[in-house]
Amino acid sequence: MKISHNTTFYLVLLLLAIVAPWIGVYPIFLMTLFCYAIFACAFNLMLGYAGMLSFGHAAYFGVSSYITAWLVTSSGLSTTSALLFGTLGSTLLGLAIGLIAIRRSGIYFAMITLALSQLVYFVCLQSPFTGGENGIQGVPRGDLFGLISLSDDLSMYYFVLFVLVVVYLFIVRIVHSPFGQVLKAIRENEPRAASLGYFSDHQKLLVFVLSSTLAGLAGSLKTIVLGFATLSDVLQSTSGEVILMTMLGGAGTFFGPVLGSAIVVALQNLLSDRVGSWVTVIIGAIFVLCVMAFRRGIVGEWLALQNRKKST
Repeated sequence: MKISHNTTFYLVLLLLAIVAPWIGVYPIFLMTLFCYAIFACAFNLMLGYAGMLSFGHAAYFGVSSYITAWLVTSSGLSTTSALLFGTLGSTLLGLAIGLIAIRRSGIYFAMITLALSQLVYFVCLQSPFTGGENGIQGVPRGDLFGLISLSDDLSMYYFVLFVLVVVYLFIVRIVHSPFGQVLKAIRENEPRAASLGYFSDHQKLLVFVLSSTLAGLAGSLKTIVLGFATLSDVLQSTSGEVILMTMLGGAGTFFGPVLGSAIVVALQNLLSDRVGSWVTVIIGAIFVLCVMAFRRGIVGEWLALQNRKKST
């Protein structure tokens, strides 16, 4: 059975995630991993299933992060409301950029997203409410619906884990829906999908906005978990990292982005203190080796191997 549909595999994985903080795994590390896993899954929805490569997905991740941080620190808004408004901000930004970007495809689409994300970075750098190069520091976690305090790491951990599970199941549902099948048809042959009566621009805009929304949710959660929003959230390198996570794990697979984000975040945390800035070189080398040896990504190659075994 495919790993993406193996219920036992997911139940064991969920059980391990539930008990992980109790067996010595640092909750902050896991929460950071979960936030980037949501980010990678959001990006994979667009790249893996619609074939749309964006070089500027950090814009939605970072803008949502800034909005959430500013609302909590300056406006005194509750954590729940700040998360919702931060995610809504990324939705509106995704809609605005998507209306421009979907008019082109391929490398032109990628370059438009890159250019507009650089514009977003400049706005975040120059705007007074973002704190410039210092960012927004000291973001309190607050509480959840006024009932559960998120200042405790365990409470925050299980909230982020819950959001990851819900987002993951939501993406699975989208991909298996008729809309998801249309996205796959557009990815494989857009002119043919259009000839069958599907308005490809409408479908691409919808998946673009959905992906932007989920990326923004990841950015908002990251801000609440770590307590700050900085320019690194909107940097081009962050867009590159999410591409790396998705391709390393396997674009077009459900679990691939989660595995890819786990590998990248783990390497960054384990190697940053030991090798400093060389961690970027090491991760880049691993990515090159993976592309050469596992062109479908780790999970993609595993699924292909399982299919070959079934056919023989």
